[in-house]
Amino acid sequence: MAKSYKSITSMKEVPEQLRKSRRQYLRYQQAEIIYSISHKKLLELASDAGAIYRIDGTVLINKDIFDTYLERFHEPATGKDREEMADER
Repeated sequence: MAKSYKSITSMKEVPEQLRKSRRQYLRYQQAEIIYSISHKKLLELASDAGAIYRIDGTVLINKDIFDTYLERFHEPATGKDREEMADER
């Protein structure tokens, strides 16, 4: 039986990946991946939120401001799933 262990180098990459995901300021490309939003929609929402910083041609998005803004669109649970499950019984 062959043992398959993760290499030490890949284990050392995990904290680095976590650190990158906790950044306060994101570039558009990073934000598109994290939030799964198209470039055009991301630009619109970040602009509405006031989360855009422009520095010498570099555009950054403040993640904290953007997250707070996105929470405004959160829809509470309706509870319909529980009712439907009870009806099926």
